[in-house]
Amino acid sequence: MRAGGRWLAPPEQWSRRRFAGEATAALTLAALAAGLGRLLGASVTVIGAEAVAIVVLSLLRRRLPATVLALTAALTPVGNAFLPLMMAAGWSAGRRITGASRAAAAFAGAYALCVAVALVDTWSASSALPLVLLTTLSFLAVAVVPGLASRYWTQRRTLLHTLRERNSQLLRERAMVAGQARLRERQRIAQDMHDSLGHRLALISVHTGALEVDRELTPRQREVVAVLREASVTAMHELREVVGILRDGVEAPAPASGDGTGRAARGTAGVAALVEASRAAGNAAELTYSGEARPLSAAADHAAYRIVQEALTNAYKHAPGAPITVDLRWEPDSLVVEIVNGAASHATGEVVSGGQGLTGLHERARLVGGMVHAGPVADGGFRVAGVLPYGAGEAAPVVDAADGPRRRPAEAPSGNGPWAVHRTLPEREWAAHGSIGHSRSGGIVLGCGIALGAVVLLGVAVLVGVFFLVGSLDKSMIEPSEYEAIEVGAAEKTVRERLPSGGTIATAGLDAKGPKEPEGSRCLVLMSSEPGQSLASEPVFRFCFKDGKLVEKKSYEVKR
Repeated sequence: MRAGGRWLAPPEQWSRRRFAGEATAALTLAALAAGLGRLLGASVTVIGAEAVAIVVLSLLRRRLPATVLALTAALTPVGNAFLPLMMAAGWSAGRRITGASRAAAAFAGAYALCVAVALVDTWSASSALPLVLLTTLSFLAVAVVPGLASRYWTQRRTLLHTLRERNSQLLRERAMVAGQARLRERQRIAQDMHDSLGHRLALISVHTGALEVDRELTPRQREVVAVLREASVTAMHELREVVGILRDGVEAPAPASGDGTGRAARGTAGVAALVEASRAAGNAAELTYSGEARPLSAAADHAAYRIVQEALTNAYKHAPGAPITVDLRWEPDSLVVEIVNGAASHATGEVVSGGQGLTGLHERARLVGGMVHAGPVADGGFRVAGVLPYGAGEAAPVVDAADGPRRRPAEAPSGNGPWAVHRTLPEREWAAHGSIGHSRSGGIVLGCGIALGAVVLLGVAVLVGVFFLVGSLDKSMIEPSEYEAIEVGAAEKTVRERLPSGGTIATAGLDAKGPKEPEGSRCLVLMSSEPGQSLASEPVFRFCFKDGKLVEKKSYEVKR
């Protein structure tokens, strides 16, 4: 039983949901077949046999698509209840038969079986061509069109899946290449910083240390030299941390307070030391707190420290001697860091500046979900204010002038540096829509074109079929009054001139369903223009000729 179940399942794993869907589809097709059979007046035995066959074939159509298509095509001419199953079999065959040549061969074989069974079931030399035409039209509409639609849909879905996987692979490979290049550049920069800046800072530390113990210096000069020495030692520690970040990509945890080694606190706890160092350097600096202190994320805490540090540095360079106010306000939803310095008391000379300090502050705040504002104030001074949210925060979207807001992909590093990886427009469309925009629109246009062509072809075929069917009915149908007017014994030539020629697809097989024909006679079977007593029966008029005369006429009903 289990082996049979494993064989019945298609190559992919069947889930419970899929199995329930297949069972529901099979029972639905069986119910439709029973309804059609009941409408056509079939017996209960025939209806039950057809329902069982449809359930079995429906469950097998995924495992044996070509075989089920052929069997269904052979059974459809002898039982119209198989038409719904033919559509399902055509859909499965178009989707699951691999190779265009194999699919074409399977549909051609099924069509040949359908035509052969139809001719054998209702053979008549005069109606063979119309019967083949109608069978061809029905096979095109019920089997070929669903098969083409299913094959196109499956191939397009497979293509999009392949393109999506390749796009993801290219993004991963590009991120890896960019990461390797970024790592090599970081190592080069770290080595240059260590070799050049480290050497210079070490010289400054040594010389200031020797100068600090010089007996000829005044106490005020020794105090200033001590500040310089402490600043050089702190700079050396910070340089080591930056070099470590560049080499390893991991930032070392900053101390909460000074630890006696020259390392200052990094965060709001170190702001007081920055202000104190500013006072020691001769600046009038004031620090105020307001609100209840709350914990910040490590990145936001460090960003607050760097905002104060950069603002104080700018005040030293551009407004030496001006009063400075540092204010930390713990608001309900964020920390506000505000640094305001007064106007410069005298004109300053040319100031050496890299021009990247405030830009770096904006980026630091953005990465933690905050913002920084910097600008002059009314009294001629300068104000730097940062708003940093509590918690981890979220980076704001990067605004690109050409494409509008967008976010960095998960593979790309953060930042706007020269090694940052950003997605191009087609890649962002892949991420947003699951496929490339022009491929999607082109696929929709192509699919609509195929569907429109199939509908037009089917419409033309239906019109041709209706034309032939109307012509065949005109040649095989008479009024009951005309039947009554013809008398037995009349000349065959006279009777045939009054009657249609018959022998069309509409009357195919009716001669074999009536009473026994007179010995040695030739009979003409025609249909009545009036409907029968039920949908399951057809009124028929039969005229039999022998020796040039009408020897018998009969009126009876046959089952459809």
